[in-house]
Amino acid sequence: MAPADLPAVMRIAGLVHPTYPEDEAVFAERLRLAPAGCHVLADGDGGLLGYVVSHRWPRGAVPKLNSLLGEIPAGTTNWYIHDLALLPLARRGGAAGAIASAVADHAASAGCTSLALVAVNDSAGFWRRHGFHEVHDPALAATLASYDDAARYMERAAG
Repeated sequence: MAPADLPAVMRIAGLVHPTYPEDEAVFAERLRLAPAGCHVLADGDGGLLGYVVSHRWPRGAVPKLNSLLGEIPAGTTNWYIHDLALLPLARRGGAAGAIASAVADHAASAGCTSLALVAVNDSAGFWRRHGFHEVHDPALAATLASYDDAARYMERAAG
C-alpha cells in the first residue's frame, strides 16, 4: 500500500464496511506507522480489489473504531489485523485466506508471538478457520461496543 492508494482504500472501506466508518487519517497513520503490514490487492488493470491494514499492538487491547494510535508501543509482540476488506469479485478463489496466511507468516517472521483482531460483519467463522478463537474479556466490552454488539475480539498464536 502507498499513500496514493488511500482514495481507493477509502472507497473499498465504504463499500465493504459501511457501518464501521473510519477517516482517511486512520488509514494514513497505520500506513505511516506500519508500512510492512499494509497491502493492497490489485486487479491487474490498475484498480484495487481489496486491502489489509495490520500492525503491532498490545495483546488484549483494541483500538477504538476511527481512532488514531499516535505510536506503536515499544516491545509489542502481538500483531493486530486492523482491517481486511475485499470487494465481492476478490472473495472468490481464496484471496482472503491467502492474505490471512501471509499476515500470520509476516507476524511470525517479525518476531510476534500472537495475532489479534476484531471480527465484524459475521466474519468470526472465517477467522476461526484460520486458527483464531474468541477471547471474552469484560475489559474490552466498551471498546468492542464502539464497533457493534456482534463484534468479537479474537486471537491466535503466530506461526
